[in-house]
Amino acid sequence: MCTPHPPGGANASPPNISPHGKHQRRRLNRKELPACDLGASSLTAVPSSSSSSLSVVMAFLCRNAALLLKNSRAAPAVLPAARLYSSGGQYEYILVEKRGEKSNVGFIQLNRPKALNALCDDLMKEVGQALDAFEADGDVGAIVITGSDRAFAAGADIKEMQNRTFQECYGGNFLAHWNRVSTVKKPVIAAVNGFALGGGCELAMMCDIIYAGEKAQFGQPEILLGTIPGSGGTQRLTRAVGKSLAMELVLTGDKINAQDAKQSGLVSKIYPVDQLVPEAVKCGEKIAANSKLVSAMAKEAVNAAFELTLAEGNRLEKRLFHATFATDDRKEGMTAFVEKRKASFQDN
Repeated sequence: MCTPHPPGGANASPPNISPHGKHQRRRLNRKELPACDLGASSLTAVPSSSSSSLSVVMAFLCRNAALLLKNSRAAPAVLPAARLYSSGGQYEYILVEKRGEKSNVGFIQLNRPKALNALCDDLMKEVGQALDAFEADGDVGAIVITGSDRAFAAGADIKEMQNRTFQECYGGNFLAHWNRVSTVKKPVIAAVNGFALGGGCELAMMCDIIYAGEKAQFGQPEILLGTIPGSGGTQRLTRAVGKSLAMELVLTGDKINAQDAKQSGLVSKIYPVDQLVPEAVKCGEKIAANSKLVSAMAKEAVNAAFELTLAEGNRLEKRLFHATFATDDRKEGMTAFVEKRKASFQDN
Protein backbone atom coordinates (compact mmCIF):
# COMPACT_ATOMS: atom_id res chain seq x y z
CA MET A 1 0.00 0.00 0.00
CA CYS A 2 1.14 3.56 -0.60
CA THR A 3 2.14 5.58 2.42
CA PRO A 4 1.28 9.27 2.92
CA HIS A 5 3.91 11.66 1.62
CA PRO A 6 4.58 14.89 3.54
CA PRO A 7 5.09 17.44 0.70
CA GLY A 8 2.00 19.42 -0.13
CA GLY A 9 0.05 18.25 2.92
CA ALA A 10 -3.61 18.95 3.19
CA ASN A 11 -3.26 22.08 1.08
CA ALA A 12 -2.35 20.19 -2.08
CA SER A 13 -4.76 20.93 -4.88
CA PRO A 14 -7.05 18.11 -5.91
CA PRO A 15 -7.18 17.16 -9.59
CA ASN A 16 -9.48 19.33 -11.66
CA ILE A 17 -10.73 16.54 -13.88
CA SER A 18 -13.59 14.39 -12.73
CA PRO A 19 -14.16 10.91 -14.22
CA HIS A 20 -16.77 10.52 -16.93
CA GLY A 21 -19.05 7.56 -16.71
CA LYS A 22 -20.62 7.45 -20.13
CA HIS A 23 -18.47 4.58 -21.34
CA GLN A 24 -19.22 2.22 -18.49
CA ARG A 25 -20.60 -1.21 -19.27
CA ARG A 26 -20.75 -4.25 -17.06
CA ARG A 27 -21.95 -7.80 -17.21
CA LEU A 28 -24.71 -9.14 -15.02
CA ASN A 29 -23.85 -11.81 -12.53
CA ARG A 30 -26.20 -14.63 -11.65
CA LYS A 31 -27.49 -12.97 -8.50
CA GLU A 32 -28.56 -9.92 -10.50
CA LEU A 33 -30.71 -11.85 -12.97
CA PRO A 34 -34.33 -10.83 -12.28
CA ALA A 35 -36.73 -13.62 -11.44
CA CYS A 36 -39.21 -12.37 -14.06
CA ASP A 37 -36.62 -12.98 -16.78
CA LEU A 38 -36.46 -16.59 -15.72
CA GLY A 39 -40.26 -16.92 -15.94
CA ALA A 40 -40.53 -17.83 -12.28
CA SER A 41 -44.03 -16.37 -12.02
CA SER A 42 -45.41 -19.04 -14.35
CA LEU A 43 -44.84 -21.62 -11.63
CA THR A 44 -47.94 -20.40 -9.86
CA ALA A 45 -50.07 -21.31 -12.89
CA VAL A 46 -49.08 -24.97 -12.73
CA PRO A 47 -51.08 -27.27 -10.49
CA SER A 48 -48.96 -29.13 -8.02
CA SER A 49 -50.59 -32.41 -9.07
CA SER A 50 -49.54 -32.03 -12.68
CA SER A 51 -46.05 -33.45 -12.73
CA SER A 52 -45.89 -33.52 -16.52
CA SER A 53 -46.86 -29.85 -16.79
CA LEU A 54 -44.33 -29.01 -14.11
CA SER A 55 -41.65 -30.80 -16.08
CA VAL A 56 -42.49 -28.77 -19.16
CA VAL A 57 -42.32 -25.54 -17.21
CA MET A 58 -39.05 -26.52 -15.55
CA ALA A 59 -37.56 -27.35 -18.93
CA PHE A 60 -38.69 -23.95 -20.18
CA LEU A 61 -37.11 -22.24 -17.18
CA CYS A 62 -33.85 -24.09 -17.62
CA ARG A 63 -33.63 -23.15 -21.27
CA ASN A 64 -34.26 -19.49 -20.48
CA ALA A 65 -31.76 -19.49 -17.63
CA ALA A 66 -29.17 -21.15 -19.83
CA LEU A 67 -29.75 -18.57 -22.53
CA LEU A 68 -29.34 -15.68 -20.10
CA LEU A 69 -26.17 -17.12 -18.62
CA LYS A 70 -24.80 -17.77 -22.07
CA ASN A 71 -25.38 -14.15 -23.01
CA SER A 72 -23.77 -12.95 -19.80
CA ARG A 73 -20.74 -15.12 -20.49
CA ALA A 74 -20.31 -13.41 -23.82
CA ALA A 75 -19.47 -10.20 -21.96
CA PRO A 76 -15.88 -10.97 -20.81
CA ALA A 77 -14.55 -9.56 -24.09
CA VAL A 78 -15.67 -6.10 -22.99
CA LEU A 79 -15.13 -6.55 -19.27
CA PRO A 80 -11.64 -5.00 -19.14
CA ALA A 81 -12.99 -1.91 -20.88
CA ALA A 82 -15.89 -1.71 -18.46
CA ARG A 83 -13.57 -1.78 -15.50
CA LEU A 84 -11.09 0.51 -17.18
CA TYR A 85 -13.41 3.38 -17.86
CA SER A 86 -15.14 3.35 -14.47
CA SER A 87 -12.54 5.60 -12.91
CA GLY A 88 -13.39 4.44 -9.43
CA GLY A 89 -13.62 0.76 -8.53
CA GLN A 90 -10.56 -0.83 -10.02
CA TYR A 91 -8.04 1.92 -9.29
CA GLU A 92 -7.11 3.63 -6.05
CA TYR A 93 -4.37 6.00 -7.14
CA ILE A 94 -5.24 6.96 -10.71
CA LEU A 95 -8.26 8.13 -12.72
CA VAL A 96 -8.80 6.48 -16.08
CA GLU A 97 -11.13 7.22 -18.98
CA LYS A 98 -11.36 7.77 -22.73
CA ARG A 99 -11.27 11.26 -24.19
CA GLY A 100 -11.61 12.97 -27.54
CA GLU A 101 -14.61 13.43 -29.84
CA LYS A 102 -14.36 9.79 -30.93
CA SER A 103 -13.26 8.51 -27.52
CA ASN A 104 -10.05 7.28 -29.11
CA VAL A 105 -7.54 8.78 -26.64
CA GLY A 106 -6.76 6.89 -23.46
CA PHE A 107 -6.44 9.18 -20.45
CA ILE A 108 -4.60 8.42 -17.19
CA GLN A 109 -4.46 10.96 -14.37
CA LEU A 110 -2.24 10.38 -11.36
CA ASN A 111 -4.41 10.97 -8.30
CA ARG A 112 -2.52 11.31 -5.02
CA PRO A 113 -3.09 15.04 -4.46
CA LYS A 114 -2.05 15.12 -0.80
CA ALA A 115 1.31 13.57 -1.73
CA LEU A 116 1.79 15.72 -4.86
CA ASN A 117 1.30 12.52 -6.86
CA ALA A 118 4.38 10.87 -5.39
CA LEU A 119 4.97 7.60 -7.22
CA CYS A 120 4.51 4.58 -5.01
CA ASP A 121 4.76 1.00 -6.18
CA ASP A 122 1.01 0.41 -6.17
CA LEU A 123 0.37 3.54 -8.23
CA MET A 124 2.83 2.41 -10.89
CA LYS A 125 1.26 -1.04 -10.95
CA GLU A 126 -2.11 0.59 -11.61
CA VAL A 127 -0.59 2.69 -14.40
CA GLY A 128 0.74 -0.52 -15.93
CA GLN A 129 -2.70 -2.14 -15.72
CA ALA A 130 -4.37 0.84 -17.37
CA LEU A 131 -1.76 0.87 -20.13
CA ASP A 132 -2.32 -2.85 -20.74
CA ALA A 133 -6.04 -2.25 -21.10
CA PHE A 134 -5.52 0.66 -23.51
CA GLU A 135 -3.08 -1.42 -25.54
CA ALA A 136 -5.75 -4.08 -25.96
CA ASP A 137 -8.45 -1.56 -26.86
CA GLY A 138 -8.71 -1.31 -30.66
CA ASP A 139 -10.46 2.06 -30.46
CA VAL A 140 -7.61 3.78 -28.64
CA GLY A 141 -4.87 5.22 -30.84
CA ALA A 142 -2.90 7.30 -28.32
CA ILE A 143 -2.60 7.73 -24.55
CA VAL A 144 -2.21 10.84 -22.37
CA ILE A 145 -0.70 10.72 -18.88
CA THR A 146 -1.05 13.73 -16.58
CA GLY A 147 -1.21 14.76 -12.93
CA SER A 148 -2.74 17.80 -11.25
CA ASP A 149 -2.16 21.50 -11.88
CA ARG A 150 0.25 21.59 -8.96
CA ALA A 151 2.25 18.45 -9.69
CA PHE A 152 2.64 15.94 -12.48
CA ALA A 153 4.56 13.82 -9.96
CA ALA A 154 6.85 15.32 -7.33
CA GLY A 155 9.02 12.19 -7.18
CA ALA A 156 8.99 8.68 -5.83
CA ASP A 157 7.44 7.92 -2.46
CA ILE A 158 10.51 8.23 -0.22
CA LYS A 159 8.80 6.78 2.85
CA GLU A 160 8.08 3.62 0.88
CA MET A 161 11.73 3.04 -0.04
CA GLN A 162 13.42 4.56 3.02
CA ASN A 163 14.09 1.27 4.81
CA ARG A 164 14.76 -0.96 1.81
CA THR A 165 18.03 -2.89 1.79
CA PHE A 166 20.40 -3.58 -1.07
CA GLN A 167 19.42 -7.22 -0.95
CA GLU A 168 15.73 -6.36 -1.33
CA CYS A 169 16.34 -3.92 -4.18
CA TYR A 170 18.75 -6.09 -6.12
CA GLY A 171 17.08 -9.42 -5.43
CA GLY A 172 13.60 -8.10 -6.21
CA ASN A 173 14.75 -5.94 -9.15
CA PHE A 174 13.17 -2.90 -7.51
CA LEU A 175 11.43 -0.46 -9.91
CA ALA A 176 11.72 -2.84 -12.87
CA HIS A 177 8.00 -2.70 -13.68
CA TRP A 178 8.04 1.12 -13.61
CA ASN A 179 9.46 0.93 -17.13
CA ARG A 180 6.14 -0.29 -18.58
CA VAL A 181 5.33 3.16 -19.98
CA SER A 182 8.34 3.01 -22.30
CA THR A 183 7.35 -0.38 -23.76
CA VAL A 184 3.80 0.53 -24.84
CA LYS A 185 3.38 0.27 -28.62
CA LYS A 186 0.83 3.06 -28.83
CA PRO A 187 2.11 6.65 -28.65
CA VAL A 188 2.08 8.13 -25.12
CA ILE A 189 1.92 11.87 -24.39
CA ALA A 190 2.92 13.35 -21.03
CA ALA A 191 1.02 16.52 -20.07
CA VAL A 192 3.17 18.05 -17.32
CA ASN A 193 1.90 20.78 -15.02
CA GLY A 194 3.79 21.74 -11.90
CA PHE A 195 6.54 19.53 -10.49
CA ALA A 196 8.05 16.66 -12.49
CA LEU A 197 10.91 15.72 -10.22
CA GLY A 198 12.87 12.54 -9.72
CA GLY A 199 10.63 9.64 -10.65
CA GLY A 200 8.10 12.13 -12.01
CA CYS A 201 10.63 13.48 -14.51
CA GLU A 202 11.61 9.92 -15.39
CA LEU A 203 7.98 8.98 -15.95
CA ALA A 204 7.53 11.95 -18.29
CA MET A 205 10.66 10.99 -20.22
CA MET A 206 9.36 7.44 -20.70
CA CYS A 207 6.56 8.98 -22.79
CA ASP A 208 6.99 9.68 -26.49
CA ILE A 209 5.96 13.36 -26.40
CA ILE A 210 6.11 15.83 -23.50
CA TYR A 211 3.85 18.89 -23.38
CA ALA A 212 4.49 21.27 -20.48
CA GLY A 213 2.40 23.84 -18.69
CA GLU A 214 3.90 27.31 -18.25
CA LYS A 215 4.71 26.64 -14.59
CA ALA A 216 6.17 23.16 -15.04
CA GLN A 217 9.50 22.32 -13.39
CA PHE A 218 11.76 19.39 -14.20
CA GLY A 219 14.63 17.90 -12.24
CA GLN A 220 16.48 14.85 -10.91
CA PRO A 221 17.18 15.73 -7.26
CA GLU A 222 18.03 12.19 -6.08
CA ILE A 223 21.59 13.29 -5.27
CA LEU A 224 20.18 15.36 -2.40
CA LEU A 225 18.82 12.13 -0.86
CA GLY A 226 22.12 10.28 -1.15
CA THR A 227 21.16 8.24 -4.19
CA ILE A 228 20.88 8.54 -7.98
CA PRO A 229 18.02 8.23 -10.49
CA GLY A 230 16.84 4.63 -10.82
CA SER A 231 14.24 4.67 -13.59
CA GLY A 232 16.18 5.98 -16.54
CA GLY A 233 16.95 9.52 -15.39
CA THR A 234 20.67 9.43 -16.13
CA GLN A 235 20.09 7.79 -19.52
CA ARG A 236 17.01 9.45 -21.00
CA LEU A 237 17.82 12.90 -19.68
CA THR A 238 21.29 12.78 -21.23
CA ARG A 239 19.87 11.72 -24.58
CA ALA A 240 17.26 14.47 -24.43
CA VAL A 241 19.29 17.49 -23.28
CA GLY A 242 22.93 16.51 -23.76
CA LYS A 243 25.71 15.62 -21.34
CA SER A 244 26.45 19.03 -19.81
CA LEU A 245 22.93 19.95 -18.72
CA ALA A 246 22.17 16.37 -17.67
CA MET A 247 25.29 16.30 -15.50
CA GLU A 248 24.37 19.64 -13.95
CA LEU A 249 20.85 18.54 -13.05
CA VAL A 250 21.87 15.11 -11.76
CA LEU A 251 24.89 16.33 -9.75
CA THR A 252 23.34 19.46 -8.21
CA GLY A 253 19.70 18.46 -7.88
CA ASP A 254 18.69 21.77 -9.47
CA LYS A 255 15.44 22.21 -11.40
CA ILE A 256 14.73 23.79 -14.80
CA ASN A 257 11.53 25.54 -15.82
CA ALA A 258 9.33 24.82 -18.82
CA GLN A 259 11.04 27.40 -21.03
CA ASP A 260 14.51 25.96 -20.35
CA ALA A 261 13.15 22.44 -20.84
CA LYS A 262 11.79 23.37 -24.26
CA GLN A 263 14.98 25.15 -25.28
CA SER A 264 17.02 22.08 -24.30
CA GLY A 265 14.77 19.70 -26.23
CA LEU A 266 13.18 17.97 -23.24
CA VAL A 267 9.64 19.13 -24.13
CA SER A 268 8.12 19.97 -27.50
CA LYS A 269 5.44 22.55 -26.62
CA ILE A 270 4.40 24.83 -23.75
CA TYR A 271 0.79 25.83 -22.99
CA PRO A 272 -1.05 27.81 -20.32
CA VAL A 273 -1.90 25.61 -17.36
CA ASP A 274 -5.60 25.35 -18.15
CA GLN A 275 -5.01 24.56 -21.82
CA LEU A 276 -2.33 21.90 -21.38
CA VAL A 277 -4.50 18.80 -21.02
CA PRO A 278 -6.96 19.72 -23.80
CA GLU A 279 -4.04 20.37 -26.16
CA ALA A 280 -2.44 17.05 -25.24
CA VAL A 281 -5.72 15.28 -25.98
CA LYS A 282 -5.94 17.09 -29.33
CA CYS A 283 -2.48 15.80 -30.18
CA GLY A 284 -3.62 12.32 -29.21
CA GLU A 285 -6.65 12.65 -31.48
CA LYS A 286 -4.44 13.61 -34.44
CA ILE A 287 -2.29 10.56 -33.84
CA ALA A 288 -5.29 8.27 -33.33
CA ALA A 289 -6.73 9.37 -36.69
CA ASN A 290 -3.82 7.69 -38.46
CA SER A 291 -3.24 3.97 -38.91
CA LYS A 292 -2.52 2.48 -35.47
CA LEU A 293 -0.45 -0.24 -37.10
CA VAL A 294 1.75 2.18 -39.01
CA SER A 295 2.00 4.53 -36.00
CA ALA A 296 3.49 1.66 -34.01
CA MET A 297 6.05 1.09 -36.79
CA ALA A 298 6.94 4.79 -36.84
CA LYS A 299 7.37 4.83 -33.06
CA GLU A 300 9.60 1.76 -33.20
CA ALA A 301 11.80 3.37 -35.86
CA VAL A 302 12.25 6.63 -33.93
CA ASN A 303 13.01 4.84 -30.64
CA ALA A 304 15.60 2.70 -32.40
CA ALA A 305 17.64 5.86 -33.03
CA PHE A 306 18.58 5.82 -29.34
CA GLU A 307 19.74 2.21 -29.42
CA LEU A 308 21.38 1.61 -32.81
CA THR A 309 24.18 3.02 -34.91
CA LEU A 310 23.18 5.23 -37.82
CA ALA A 311 23.72 2.42 -40.31
CA GLU A 312 21.75 -0.09 -38.25
CA GLY A 313 18.99 2.43 -37.60
CA ASN A 314 18.66 3.22 -41.30
CA ARG A 315 18.51 -0.48 -42.07
CA LEU A 316 15.69 -0.99 -39.55
CA GLU A 317 13.82 2.04 -40.88
CA LYS A 318 14.04 0.67 -44.43
CA ARG A 319 12.68 -2.71 -43.35
CA LEU A 320 9.77 -1.09 -41.52
CA PHE A 321 9.13 1.19 -44.48
CA HIS A 322 9.00 -1.85 -46.75
CA ALA A 323 6.69 -3.56 -44.26
CA THR A 324 4.10 -0.81 -44.62
CA PHE A 325 3.59 -1.99 -48.21
CA ALA A 326 2.13 -5.20 -46.82
CA THR A 327 -0.65 -3.25 -45.10
CA ASP A 328 -4.05 -2.23 -46.41
CA ASP A 329 -3.64 1.13 -44.68
CA ARG A 330 -0.62 2.07 -46.80
CA LYS A 331 -2.60 1.28 -49.94
CA GLU A 332 -5.61 3.25 -48.66
CA GLY A 333 -3.48 6.23 -47.68
CA MET A 334 -1.76 6.55 -51.05
CA THR A 335 -4.96 5.88 -52.98
CA ALA A 336 -6.80 8.55 -50.98
CA PHE A 337 -4.01 11.03 -51.70
CA VAL A 338 -4.17 10.36 -55.44
CA GLU A 339 -7.97 10.59 -55.41
CA LYS A 340 -7.84 13.80 -53.35
CA ARG A 341 -9.97 12.47 -50.50
CA LYS A 342 -9.50 11.78 -46.82
CA ALA A 343 -8.04 8.37 -46.02
CA SER A 344 -10.10 5.88 -44.04
CA PHE A 345 -7.66 3.68 -42.17
CA GLN A 346 -8.79 0.30 -40.84
CA ASP A 347 -5.65 -0.54 -38.86
CA ASN A 348 -4.66 -3.51 -41.01
